[in-house]
Amino acid sequence: MTTPRQDLTADNIVEFLASIFERRGSEEYLGEEVTMGEHMLQGATIAEQNGQPDEIIVGALLHDIGHFTSEFGSFTMEDTEDRHHEDAGAEILERFFPSVVTDCCRYHVAAKRYLCATKPSYFERLSEASVHSLNLQGGPMSDKEVAEFEKNPNLKEIIAVRYLDEAGKVAGMETPDFRHFAPRVQRLVDAHVGRD
Repeated sequence: MTTPRQDLTADNIVEFLASIFERRGSEEYLGEEVTMGEHMLQGATIAEQNGQPDEIIVGALLHDIGHFTSEFGSFTMEDTEDRHHEDAGAEILERFFPSVVTDCCRYHVAAKRYLCATKPSYFERLSEASVHSLNLQGGPMSDKEVAEFEKNPNLKEIIAVRYLDEAGKVAGMETPDFRHFAPRVQRLVDAHVGRD
């Protein structure tokens, strides 16, 4: 049975997230060669292997959680408008996680638009599905949008998770499951809500 969102607490949020990975992680990921769960687990695994801090690892792990929590469901290659999964995900996370983790979720789409505007070679990294979603999300940022985005105090971390987002699309890559990362996730929750 799924926990209703209004019943989420610091004691059950990690189990709620784990259940999402277990129930829905095998769903298609936007026409990519990996599932939604594999995509997020790959980003977190790459971050962990590179010695990144918990905020980056968990940010990568949860950046696309909004595909599962959005009332509109997962994005597909047939979509003709953006579903704003980043906002749906951030809405779930913001009560339980530090702003850096929430911002990595809320702004990972904006980070793609930012990097396409400021580093033209970044566009070449994008998969076909990512290019499709970029077009639905507004394309590369304008100069004004770039200047505004650069004011975010978590910009460095958001960009790091964006690179992990693109890296986490490797067919057949072995990763641990969500439970491997659960202690890190719980540590961040506990620190954010002021528990030791």
